[in-house]
Amino acid sequence: MPTNKLSDVQIFRRLIHIARPYWLQISSIFTLEILAAPLILLMPLPLKLAVDNIIGSAPLPEFLSILIPHSFENNKLALLVLATSLQVIIVLLIHFRGLISYVFQISTGEKLNLIFRGRLFRHVQKLSFAFHDKRGTADSIYRIQYDAPSIQLIIIYGLIPFISSMAILVAMIYVTARINLHLALIALTVIPFLFFLSYVCIQRIRPRYKDVKKMESHALNIVQEVMTAVRVVKAFGREEREQERFMHHSDKTARQRIRLSYSEGLFGLLINLVTAIGAAAVLFIGIRNVQAGILTLGNFLIVTTYITQLYKPLEMMNRNIATLQTSLASAHRAFELLDETPDVIEHAHAQPLKHAQGAVTFDNVSFAYDDTPNILTNISFSIQPGMRVGIAGKTGVGKTTLLSLMTRFYDPSSGEIRLDGVNLQEYKLTDLRNQFAIVLQEPVLFSTSIAENIAYSKSNATENEIISAAKAAKVHDFIKTLPEGYATLVGERGMRLSGGERQRISLARAFLKNAPILLLDEPTSSIDTKTEDNIMQDMESLMQGRTTFMIAHRLTTLKNCDIVLTIGDDQKIVSDLNLSQPTI
Repeated sequence: MPTNKLSDVQIFRRLIHIARPYWLQISSIFTLEILAAPLILLMPLPLKLAVDNIIGSAPLPEFLSILIPHSFENNKLALLVLATSLQVIIVLLIHFRGLISYVFQISTGEKLNLIFRGRLFRHVQKLSFAFHDKRGTADSIYRIQYDAPSIQLIIIYGLIPFISSMAILVAMIYVTARINLHLALIALTVIPFLFFLSYVCIQRIRPRYKDVKKMESHALNIVQEVMTAVRVVKAFGREEREQERFMHHSDKTARQRIRLSYSEGLFGLLINLVTAIGAAAVLFIGIRNVQAGILTLGNFLIVTTYITQLYKPLEMMNRNIATLQTSLASAHRAFELLDETPDVIEHAHAQPLKHAQGAVTFDNVSFAYDDTPNILTNISFSIQPGMRVGIAGKTGVGKTTLLSLMTRFYDPSSGEIRLDGVNLQEYKLTDLRNQFAIVLQEPVLFSTSIAENIAYSKSNATENEIISAAKAAKVHDFIKTLPEGYATLVGERGMRLSGGERQRISLARAFLKNAPILLLDEPTSSIDTKTEDNIMQDMESLMQGRTTFMIAHRLTTLKNCDIVLTIGDDQKIVSDLNLSQPTI
């Protein structure tokens, strides 16, 4: 279902479905909110006793005369003690109920946030590179971090208070009508006007909230870009330019929020004006009824208290309708992300793959990003297990894309890629990707310890296995010189280490994975020649017995390859070297 066609009701249904594991907690919150109705109805009772039964001489209400001893009825002091005690007890019950409800709301709301964020994060990781290339990371981060709480805001602070306010409203209308039907009807005349105002508010505010969310996401994107490339920003002295760009977008967001606050303030003013008119009408007619003897002063005080309380749930309901718009806009954006379909999908009957032999075949493969011209055109070659394949060509001709197609980061636009004679799309995705160890031009390290970075390729690796992999990558001796050894934190993206050290840790990760196919994407282009020679010697042992694909600009780096595939400007393989064995 396309998300842009989702109605509010459909969004509510989907959120409620996600919240089903916590139905017991949500039911408890709802019950506690409903309990507010009888407690609020009891609030004016002590005042009625004081006015009609202690100061005046009216008989006790029937339900109360049944509950208290008969001797209390003519004892003014006893009734005064009863009234004041009831006042304290009712207030305590109201606030105790509020405290328990608050604790439940916070605990349940945070759990709902967690489950919704987790679902969004899991889905984002499943989306293909094409989605991330097009959308960028900041927008997804914003939706996970700031749009996901909409489930808490809508269910815990939106739906439940709205329904409980409805219950309180119905209860107050009933009690008020029992006391004086005429005044109840007068008070209710404002309801159609309140809901009309809410409808107008929804139509005007919802689109603006969506715009604000987009603007905030854009501002976050600028922050994420600058923080990621802070060395480049400083190197070119562009701090002020980036500051201006961030402030420009933030200022647009702030101005839009200010305009929204005017609309919300005007809506609140109109709501209060309408309810004030209703209360004034009740006050005028009520006093006239007291003067005419139709209504006792105590009952008039109860009715006016109820009318005041009657308008509070009405105001809350209408304000909830208004404030829900930002939460619904966030929920819409969150479901928009959830409804994104991965370009690379795993077939329902995909077959498992334990350990590949390493035979790779490209059969007339072409690839293009969306509607752009082909990056690769009619690529065909066949590689036997254990062979070393060099890939050469100018920048931008599709060398890295070729490797990305092997791991199914993308699927070809046409043609077929086979591993051990089976189309890649027939394998389970996780099993397929477990057959590849990848060493990139810019090694990717996480801001954790060296040991955890090496073990990233094998989550259940033992300490001995991690050390063995580090020794194979010739990085163990360096790690031992660090004060904290393998527990040393590498900093964000490994920036506390040199380029060569980062690359050797990345190489150790590949040793540990022990996959049958090795993909090397210009692994030595960012380091000096001496370090490159040393790393290439270490890679020799890593490449032993594995099918290896290596991208390099310098042909000397590919001198030990069995075959070198050169991709020309027309995105086709135009030449090959060392043609003694493979078929092109």
